Amino acid sequence: MSSSADKVDYDDMRLDRTGQAEAFDALGERYDEAFPHKEGQVASAEWLGASLAAGSRVLDLGCGTGTPTARQLAEAGFEVVGVDLSDGMVSLARQQVPAGEFHRADIADLRPGGPLDLGRFDAVAAFFSLLMLPRAEIPLALRTVHHLLVPGGLFALSMVEADVDDFSIPFIGENIRVSGYLRDELRDVVEGAGFEITDESSYTYAPATADVQPEVQIFLRCRRRPADDS
Repeated sequence: MSSSADKVDYDDMRLDRTGQAEAFDALGERYDEAFPHKEGQVASAEWLGASLAAGSRVLDLGCGTGTPTARQLAEAGFEVVGVDLSDGMVSLARQQVPAGEFHRADIADLRPGGPLDLGRFDAVAAFFSLLMLPRAEIPLALRTVHHLLVPGGLFALSMVEADVDDFSIPFIGENIRVSGYLRDELRDVVEGAGFEITDESSYTYAPATADVQPEVQIFLRCRRRPADDS
């Protein structure tokens, strides 16, 4: 499946991360305090754990503090690599998940021919990380995930359901910019990047902080289509 986004590449875009990493540097451990219950995220990581062979390589894309996902997967015996745009988050992840390997990196750094080559992975988890990108970049990020996965590799993705693009919001005392899709459009974008969606779930979530509104979280369990072996 292809789309008009296939004609766009990172070389055609001016990436603007202004303030995004700094906001999460400032948040630090307050992020986990504001989101203490992560049932959907834990369940998706459990799916990965039950589906992968022992010793599989897993990338936690936008790893945050390393909890719960990187820790959960490392404790299950997988080789875990995490990346995050925030130095502060990477530092916390290294402290909390010493068995993991963590890098301060932008997802654009991982694209084919990009400056950071981490090799291929049996699975990628991207929990609420792609929503930090403008919509025009999300298909490119998904194509990067596709490139990072072995054929047939697994992809666990979550997004907040919202019809917004690079929209500024208050977030735990900071300001960040977020994007989202309504669920049918999210499915189309993910499938258009070369993934088969094998399962979907959603949760209505009320964070434990007054300045973050209740949200509907969408979790997709996906597989890189085996025929897409480039």
